[in-house]
Amino acid sequence: MIFPMQQLIEFQGNIYEITCAATRRAFQLAAVCDPVLDELGGKVVSAAAQQVFSGTVDYRIEPQELG
Repeated sequence: MIFPMQQLIEFQGNIYEITCAATRRAFQLAAVCDPVLDELGGKVVSAAAQQVFSGTVDYRIEPQELG
């Protein structure tokens, strides 16, 4: 699997938000050694980005308190 560059280019939403979601998902996949990584040759970020862009995983950014 290659990083979903075309989906990134065509994305109309908040790019910061989806980047945060993909980063967090990559961390989760790596932490649990998800079997999908074996299928993809260990490409954690590509797997996470593909899951986020395809809607395989849902995400939401929760507001943080300042201060």
